Amino acid sequence: MKYIDYKQLNPFQKFAYNFTDFFKKLPGRVVGFFKAIGRFFVKLFTGIGKGVANYVTRFIKGDFAVKLSYLIFGFGNIMKGQIIKGLLFLATEVAYIYFIITFGWDNLSKFGTLGTEVTQIVSDGPFKKTIWGHNSMLILLYSVVAIAVTLVFLFIYIANTKSAYKLQQLKAEGKHIMTFKEEIKDFLDGKFHITMLSLPVTLIGVFTIMPLIFMILIAFTNYDRTHMPPGTLFTWVGFDNFADLVNVATGGKKGVTFIELTKWTIVWAVFATFTNYILGMVVALMINKKGIRLKSLWRTLFVITIAVPQFVSLLLMNQMLQVDGAINILLSDIAGQTVEIKFLNDTALLARATVIIINCWVGIPYTILSASGILMNIPVDLYESARIDGAGPIKQFTKITLPYMLFVTAPSLITQFVGNINNFNVIYLLSGGGPSTEELYQAGRTDILVTWLFKLTMNQQDYDLAAAIGILVFIVCATLSLITFNLSKSMKDEEAFS
Repeated sequence: MKYIDYKQLNPFQKFAYNFTDFFKKLPGRVVGFFKAIGRFFVKLFTGIGKGVANYVTRFIKGDFAVKLSYLIFGFGNIMKGQIIKGLLFLATEVAYIYFIITFGWDNLSKFGTLGTEVTQIVSDGPFKKTIWGHNSMLILLYSVVAIAVTLVFLFIYIANTKSAYKLQQLKAEGKHIMTFKEEIKDFLDGKFHITMLSLPVTLIGVFTIMPLIFMILIAFTNYDRTHMPPGTLFTWVGFDNFADLVNVATGGKKGVTFIELTKWTIVWAVFATFTNYILGMVVALMINKKGIRLKSLWRTLFVITIAVPQFVSLLLMNQMLQVDGAINILLSDIAGQTVEIKFLNDTALLARATVIIINCWVGIPYTILSASGILMNIPVDLYESARIDGAGPIKQFTKITLPYMLFVTAPSLITQFVGNINNFNVIYLLSGGGPSTEELYQAGRTDILVTWLFKLTMNQQDYDLAAAIGILVFIVCATLSLITFNLSKSMKDEEAFS
């Protein structure tokens, strides 16, 4: 369709056209997204190939000290006068060898099986004696630690060879070789960014990346309540847990539960995000409308609402919505007869609708505050020009207010959507996942994937299944976030409203 034809469409026709066009182009955009991932891995492996080539080149062109540095850390540095730095490299090598001999190799050798010796209770005369076997969980955990330490060691190893070869080049060119004291000063000056980032990166690696790797590996095992170390062992099962989730034929009730909860999770995320967004924007427009008095008071009231911890509001609403709660008592007084509506424990439709409505109560104030700040920064000239051209309030909203809001808040909207996919608090504290049903595996009708994951780990000890769910949720959230953000106008034309 030509641009001039598009401009002649009415708002409903434009919406229909854009909606259809989005889904027509979506497959190509998804393909483009995965092509970009492919290009990333191509660049990654190309970079690894170049690194290996440079590694070999340094060995070939290096002198005796450089070549010996490939075996004895720091030898090239010591021979070129950097004794302290060379000794630090050597100490790293000695420490790693000691670590592998005393701790690492014992666990890495069992990594393929996760243990073979089962804990046994044997008779020792009139007494029973426990002969402890292998602990699969500790083997897996310590193996991850050993692999991480090995990767750090390889990084230091490459740095050692680069340092030795660089010193050879500096000496051949007659340039000054920095002392250890001068290098320390350089890390407090020219390389200060490395000094500042080293601790945060290390902490992220230890407390974020390594636990994630451990969780991912758990998803490929049969670690559950029947394979609980140290009493029993668990082992690798490949993609069986993922097959149980996505294939009803193999997973049975687990597969049915995953599919049903995935559909409800998406519905919940859409309603929870856009009801809060639209209604919050409408209320913000009302507060900021000319002629409205006591604007500061209304904004202050919403700030106070946010100041109350969310879990307090949710637990209070949970009690009010019970059969003998305040809502039913109020309705009984109004109706003149006993009213016992089971808002959270009757039908799935009623419980889900109640959860969505209560989420508006706790979520709209956040949108109101952010929207108020944005609305106050929209240039007044735009509205004045629109009024001169004959645009009414609806036209001004659809052509000025809404596009501006979407442009500014698109990244935040994506974050809210992903956050609602993982919105544990509202579901768990308000409904507890109920109403319960025998048709689903350890889940209720309002459970979303993250609350189901919590129940599987805390109540059933199905750690393998929960880890697989966590991986699938991450893949879906990451893919949706990246694709949606790259399609947003905020990404394509960041200067549009500047």
